[in-house]
Amino acid sequence: MSFKSIKTALSPVLLALGVSTFSAQATIVEFQTSQGDFKVNLHDETTPKTVENFLKYVTDGDYDDTIFHRAVDNFIVQGGGFAFDGTFPLTGIDTDNTIVNEPVYSNVKGTIAMAKVSGNANSATSQWFVNMKDNSTTGAQLDIQNSGFTVFGEVVVNDTEDGMATLEKILNLPRCSGNEIPVTSNTSALCDAPTAENFVTIYSVVIYDATSKTDANLTSVKNTLINQPVEPPKKDSGGGGSLTWFSLALLGLLTSVRKIKN
Repeated sequence: MSFKSIKTALSPVLLALGVSTFSAQATIVEFQTSQGDFKVNLHDETTPKTVENFLKYVTDGDYDDTIFHRAVDNFIVQGGGFAFDGTFPLTGIDTDNTIVNEPVYSNVKGTIAMAKVSGNANSATSQWFVNMKDNSTTGAQLDIQNSGFTVFGEVVVNDTEDGMATLEKILNLPRCSGNEIPVTSNTSALCDAPTAENFVTIYSVVIYDATSKTDANLTSVKNTLINQPVEPPKKDSGGGGSLTWFSLALLGLLTSVRKIKN
């Protein structure tokens, strides 16, 4: 089945499982991917419910062998929702109950946040995205849209490592025509019959540092604008653009106020 067939093959079903009693302790996790590794420092004390939810998926192994299913230039890269098991449709991972929104921090470049359903502030489950630019008040206005998107960590960038370089590498990969899935090549043969090696696979997300708090030295930007009204994008806005059918087909995606063009 070709990439173009995903639109009709995907079934937007949201699975709801039992409430977890998992207690969040870890602060730094490492994403081990086919395009390189990167670490994320979690805000476990200031966004506790979100981190607890995320770490439950980590310790259950739900993110193992999943893929980055969305990459949008000058916007985000997204994962945590789907795996490729050899044939289409993509396989959605099991999801737990939705969680409460915790919009404490701003959606600036390098932050990781939870994706959710449009018009439902408390609808996040397993999917997350990394902001590849400052999306706080420009473009999609993620600090104020849909009651604000919950940022729950920051990609580790310091003198010895640069996690954003790995994510930029993923963002710069080609995509097959008509969708936003990053792939290793966009030849017609690959797009008609991809294999697991063609996707950006998340082999595992592991706890790197289980210290109770390691974000004290971060200069995190607070979200102070969540009660501001959202301004719709202008018709001729260069930051607009259309959402592809693939984006619209997946329930629980990050949604934006970008105009959907016919």
